[in-house]
Amino acid sequence: MSDARFTDADPAPLALAAADMDDLTVISALVQDSILPVTEISYDMRQRQLALLLNRFRWEDAEQAKREDRPYERVRAVLLISDVQRVQSDGIDRADSDLILELLALKWEAGQDGTGRLHLEFAGDGTLVIDAECLNVELRDVTRPYIAPSRRAPEHPQD
Repeated sequence: MSDARFTDADPAPLALAAADMDDLTVISALVQDSILPVTEISYDMRQRQLALLLNRFRWEDAEQAKREDRPYERVRAVLLISDVQRVQSDGIDRADSDLILELLALKWEAGQDGTGRLHLEFAGDGTLVIDAECLNVELRDVTRPYIAPSRRAPEHPQD
């Protein structure tokens, strides 16, 4: 019997928090190309939290999967935004229960005294705009990775 290697270990689930622009840039990159039904967006006004249950492409594993010639992976993850004061949507029909969204980016627009607006930008020009008391975003994987149904990495044409 040989010693265990790091590559033999199960992939550790991500658990990240963003309280500044640098942190948010990392989380934004990791949630790029996440897919979710519109029904997986939940806003709790009393707790002042917006939660999205994502099917997140595992960008952190993509290069290794390519090198090892194995399928790309996705994982279910929760994107939690706290200290929410108001949520607005533009170009997203929350009444369409069959609507599938693709998250492209998170962008913070700083206001006064730490407040600001968080923009969740989706493919097809849909946006959620969250007025927040402060930047407080968490990303947490909640399942084991699974083979991406397309077996391919998302592509972004270079202009």
